[in-house]
Amino acid sequence: MENETRPAWMADPLVKDIPEQKLQFVEQLFAKGHGKSQKEMMAYLMPMMKKAKEENLTFTPQEMNAAIAAIRKHSSKEELTQIDKILEKSRAGDRPAKP
Repeated sequence: MENETRPAWMADPLVKDIPEQKLQFVEQLFAKGHGKSQKEMMAYLMPMMKKAKEENLTFTPQEMNAAIAAIRKHSSKEELTQIDKILEKSRAGDRPAKP
């Protein structure tokens, strides 16, 4: 079976229109972010976001929402908790610093 090495969410119809390179980036982001503290997560997210920018890898809001929905659909309760933490930390990184 060719999908054995791919997580189930990557074969979900929600993400069928998202290019493979983007799906792999999201998978790496979530897989390597799993179990990290807030400090570790921020140290991990910054280079990942820089790498995405260097590779001209941008996501539309629709692509990101579809990928997150597919990941959540195929996740355990513990994984959902971790996903929420990752998303919260990544959103915090997008906010401008307060003066």
